[in-house]
Amino acid sequence: MQDFLWGNHSSLTEFILLGFSRNAEINVILFNVFLFLYLITLLGNGLIITLIHIDSHLHTPMYFFLSVLSILDMSYVTTTVPQMLVHLVCKKKTISYFGCVAQMYIFLMLGITESWLFAIMAYDRYVAICHPLRYKVIMNSLLCRLMVAFCGFWGISCALIYTVSAMILPYCGPNEINHFFCEVPAVLKLACADTSLNDQVDFILGFILLLVPLSLIIIVYINIFVAVLRIRSTQGRLKAFSTCASHITVVTMFSIPCMVMYMRPGSEASPEEDKKLALFYNVISAFLNPIIYSLRNKDVKRAFLKMMLHGILW
Repeated sequence: MQDFLWGNHSSLTEFILLGFSRNAEINVILFNVFLFLYLITLLGNGLIITLIHIDSHLHTPMYFFLSVLSILDMSYVTTTVPQMLVHLVCKKKTISYFGCVAQMYIFLMLGITESWLFAIMAYDRYVAICHPLRYKVIMNSLLCRLMVAFCGFWGISCALIYTVSAMILPYCGPNEINHFFCEVPAVLKLACADTSLNDQVDFILGFILLLVPLSLIIIVYINIFVAVLRIRSTQGRLKAFSTCASHITVVTMFSIPCMVMYMRPGSEASPEEDKKLALFYNVISAFLNPIIYSLRNKDVKRAFLKMMLHGILW
């Protein structure tokens, strides 16, 4: 694999990640902010995983998918944030060539998996609202696991295409990446070759991996809203809409910045804008997900209070 990735005579052995600022004082402030966000992200998502595992009332397909989302979010931020924190306080801001390849691949794999997981979660809500009596039969344990495996397959295979198509290009200098991690659009700017083909590959894959699941989500929610409008009870309508609101919010926060980043030509990209977009769908989205789901979800809050009460009594 190493020979394959280096087969186009890349002469670079490492890259320099420029990050956000060269000002030491600003970097210290950013370090504290991102450390706080990272720790809260791990705590929030870890808490959701724990609650779903220990509370039998949360052993349903909806919460199974939510626990998978939390695992992905924790892994997602851990791929980029710890290194970013080190670079904010250290003078040496380098990453090895193969460290860059690994980071790029893992980040893409988790992001693509999450994109398709959102579509699966939307389908789960559709079955729960439109076919409540058959919900447990349709969304059985085997189907749920197969759906997650399907998402993982797309993540593993398409991330490999993205990474290989970017890293088989020759990189002969300069080696400064104007970003806080090795993201494909930022790395491609350093290639000593025409990247127009990569732009086309990125657009096609972006269409398959972002627009297709997003289109499925829109179709599913149109059907859900039609079904909800048929519910005579106002309370029943509000409950159904509330169930979907969290998911719609999370999908919007994740998908729109990703589409802007990966589906536009590289020549139109601005490094500073790219960093802000990446922060949003990498750090901010993972930070807000557990807050959005837990604050709007009575079952999760009930499980949390039950765990706290049990801990106090014990």
